[in-house]
Amino acid sequence: MTLALLSSALTSKPSNPFFSRNPCPPRSSIPLPFIFADVKPSKKQSMDGRTSAPRGKNSNTKKRSSYGTSRRSIIKKSFSQEQVVFTSPVVSDPVVGIIGGGIAGLVCAATLEERGIRSTVFDTGMHGLGGRMATRLIECEQQLVFDHAAQFFTVSDSKFQKLVERWLSQGLVREWKGLVGELEVGGHFKPIPSSSPRYVGVNGMKHLADSILCQKTMVNIVRPCWISQLDPFNGRWHLSEKGKLHGQFDAIVIAHNGKCANRLLSSSGLPLLTKQMKRLELSAIWALLAAFKDPLPISCNGTSSAFEGAFVKGIDSVSWMANNASKLFPSHNGLPQCWTFFSTAAYGKQNKVPQESIPAITAEKVKKDMLGGVETALGLTKGTFPLPFYTRVQLWGAALPTNTPATPFIFDPQGRGGICGDWLLGSSVESAALSGMGLANHIADYFQSEGAHSDEFAVGLQDAFRLVPGHDIGQFPGTNYGEQICKSPIAVAG
Repeated sequence: MTLALLSSALTSKPSNPFFSRNPCPPRSSIPLPFIFADVKPSKKQSMDGRTSAPRGKNSNTKKRSSYGTSRRSIIKKSFSQEQVVFTSPVVSDPVVGIIGGGIAGLVCAATLEERGIRSTVFDTGMHGLGGRMATRLIECEQQLVFDHAAQFFTVSDSKFQKLVERWLSQGLVREWKGLVGELEVGGHFKPIPSSSPRYVGVNGMKHLADSILCQKTMVNIVRPCWISQLDPFNGRWHLSEKGKLHGQFDAIVIAHNGKCANRLLSSSGLPLLTKQMKRLELSAIWALLAAFKDPLPISCNGTSSAFEGAFVKGIDSVSWMANNASKLFPSHNGLPQCWTFFSTAAYGKQNKVPQESIPAITAEKVKKDMLGGVETALGLTKGTFPLPFYTRVQLWGAALPTNTPATPFIFDPQGRGGICGDWLLGSSVESAALSGMGLANHIADYFQSEGAHSDEFAVGLQDAFRLVPGHDIGQFPGTNYGEQICKSPIAVAG
């Protein structure tokens, strides 16, 4: 939801990766040993290149690789699926397939271009890129604009700061200087000192996401597209959507998460990535978009000043509220008051339904609960809260991570596949950007090594998870915004 996501300091090719390499554990610490052998192609192959192993009670013949010598890859049994191991040399002009067009995926693609590597980004978005960097536009007498996921972001890392400075110079983001604080039941508002600048996308977060790759020449974008199958063949990854081939790639990046990512990885031949992805736990958050003709009856401790954003305390159905009209268009008067309200994670869990088909009765209940929660938080008499002329509820069923391996990215050099996303470091826009940058530079370094000493490039395949501290709507590095979900990092078994 309120993430802190995006790309690297897009400079000319750096000679060193942004993140130091994290060598994989000694071979003895990996659950099952890799078996390397020269394998001759079978005369009988199925459409996907799999071969049959010789069978027989007394046969001493080793099972042949189901991927054949033409792929020059070997298979091992690990967990519930076979591990793909590419042994062919890295080509001179590699191409990376990136599945997911959120901030992490977009920054990954942009950083790969800075390293001279082509990529294709596959995204499911019907209306644009960005994932949770989402802005909804509603056409009526006056256009209604709502940031209905990430609300703002902050900066604490120098690499991310360089990127944000570039966005500022390009007019893609600006500082949000409106009043933000904590709101307790009864209308008790407490401003939070701004220890770090808050940034928002100009005209909305979606505009920022859509602009990241607009001037890139080595990135292809395919959307809407649901990649449903990953097949290793002839030393490359073949990506397809319901049987339709969408290209061949020398490495792949999974830049999304949740049940779709789990399903995609479950038969991929990347069991180590699959295991780590399946350990991720995500919260559910309800979003209510509501437009009012007049400003809400808000006063800050008896003054005439109105806050623009508030972390709500003590209300189960509401954890955050923000006025998009004043946040996004501070110099425009007379606009409809477009508010975004978020529930707590606890309320989201209690009222979770399939987000693709929300029952009308659930949508009405959530709207009533959340508007009632806002009324209580503002200290208004029951029944006096103004009725909005437009409302829409949305469930973010896989909103924010509640646990993390605390590693910038995950990379399996044997299968030439990696994972990036905010959840690998926390739950912020900054985390997503750093993850995308880190994985892109790591893959570039791997390609430059021509696959030699590949074990040295293994990252995050065995890392333990711990709880993510922060507010229900995410983390804001460099600030003390919001309550912490947990007071200290605790190891999570998985």
